[in-house]
Amino acid sequence: MSGPPTWVRARAPSPHEAEGMRTVRGVLERHRLTTVCQGALCPNAAECWGRRTATFLLLGDVCTRACRFCGVRTGNPGGVVDVDEPERLSAAVEELGLSYVVLTSVDRDDLEDGGALLFAASVRAVRARVPDARIEVLVPDFSGREASLEAIASCGADVLGHNLETVRRTTPIWRDRRAGYDLSLSVLARLHALAPQAVLKGSLILGLGEERGEVLEALRDLRQAGVEIVAIGQYLRPDRTSLPVVRYVEPAEFEELAQEARGMGFRSVLAGPLVRSSYHAERLVP
Repeated sequence: MSGPPTWVRARAPSPHEAEGMRTVRGVLERHRLTTVCQGALCPNAAECWGRRTATFLLLGDVCTRACRFCGVRTGNPGGVVDVDEPERLSAAVEELGLSYVVLTSVDRDDLEDGGALLFAASVRAVRARVPDARIEVLVPDFSGREASLEAIASCGADVLGHNLETVRRTTPIWRDRRAGYDLSLSVLARLHALAPQAVLKGSLILGLGEERGEVLEALRDLRQAGVEIVAIGQYLRPDRTSLPVVRYVEPAEFEELAQEARGMGFRSVLAGPLVRSSYHAERLVP
């Protein structure tokens, strides 16, 4: 396969964005925080940091799973949890003047609760310090543990998200063996049942060998689980150890899929080559 097409190449930051990046980087370093923008090698980092937005990565930067599309390091954190992280996070949110906050994390299968309690504590800390902020959490599956899902559902976040990632057939190829298509759908459905007042969000990555009919099936499954917001983006190989891109999806096809999704009843849809689950998150919430 030849090099990536022009529509998936991230542009260089403008002077204004570069200044915003320096500001965000300084705050992150001062409060000893990590973002998924760094850990997952996101192509939109310059744009988002330039707008002084970031998706905070909780529970460290080492994931216990090894999905083959992800650039986050895999390893065993050994049960270590930074209990002061919620307070440092809330201080950073206040310092940056954020009105919309996205929190996500690595998978922590080494923890009994999968990290759900620290997620919930982080939401409460941000809410206490910046009460008007809207908060979105993008959570792992917690192996489907009911107590963990209850902790997330009751934490007071405005948006609850979990990524389906890919279609049913390609899930075993790309996702860690502990993940699962039906597991992810059950997590979303359970969160919807436990917190019907919250907005439910999911996402898909294309270019992993899926067929169009399979994408439409996945979108229907997400909608049936109660998902109201969906983000659809292109897989970009983060490093040499990850599997190569199977196909680059053209922008017109993303738009067609967005129209199909809207027809299924999704309230908000963002689809495009550089879209990621938390990209322009604040614009998607009704």
